[in-house]
Amino acid sequence: MFADQGREQLRAMYCQAWRKWRAGEALQPLERQIAELVREHPEYQGLLEDAAAAGGAEFGVAEGVDNPFLHMGMHLALRDQVALDRPAGIAAVHRALALRMGPHGAEHAMMECLGTALWEAQRQGRAPDERAYLDCLKRL
Repeated sequence: MFADQGREQLRAMYCQAWRKWRAGEALQPLERQIAELVREHPEYQGLLEDAAAAGGAEFGVAEGVDNPFLHMGMHLALRDQVALDRPAGIAAVHRALALRMGPHGAEHAMMECLGTALWEAQRQGRAPDERAYLDCLKRL
């Protein structure tokens, strides 16, 4: 989805989508998805209102600081996966979790499995293991 964009361009896209939504301007479909995520995460709104600060911000795991762009990107990835039901079965898992914790809460729970699947794939230099990913999701 964002493979051809650098970090600064990607962050600028998030800031731009949020700015346009706040100004009541027309949004492209991806901008609308981003604005919805930002509305669901008020803790990120202040950062996105300062594009210069957002573009240069560092988010260190060692300091216990979550990266809001990674977090929202994972939401977008999960929403795409659920909409496409890819890997097959993820939409049903999401529906079941959403009944217990709401759609947004379900995504937050699912992020742990997505993060693990991506980390394992990167560590092993291969594509993510969809079966292991789905198995993790089904254990939630």
